[in-house]
Amino acid sequence: MSSFYYVYVLRSLKDGKNYTGYTKNLKLRFQQHIDGLVESTKNRRPLQIIYFEGCLNQQDATHREKYLKTHYGKMFLKNRLKRWEGK
Repeated sequence: MSSFYYVYVLRSLKDGKNYTGYTKNLKLRFQQHIDGLVESTKNRRPLQIIYFEGCLNQQDATHREKYLKTHYGKMFLKNRLKRWEGK
C-alpha cells in the first residue's frame, strides 16, 4: 500500500487566519512551518494544526486543497470544526 498525501489546515495564533496546504509527509511539513522555513507562514507563527485528511494520491489532495480554499470549502471547515474550542 502506498503512502497517503495529506491536506491540512493551520491556524495562526498571531492573526487568527488559516493556511491550507498539502504534503506527503505531514509531520515534516508541520515542523517546517513551525521552524519558519515556509515563506507564506513564517511571519504568522505560532501555528497549530486544526484539520487534516488523507488522500490516496497527489491529484486528489490538490483538488481537495483547492476546494477547501473556496467559499464552500471554508463553510465546510467552519461546520466541521464548530465544536472545536480552539477557534
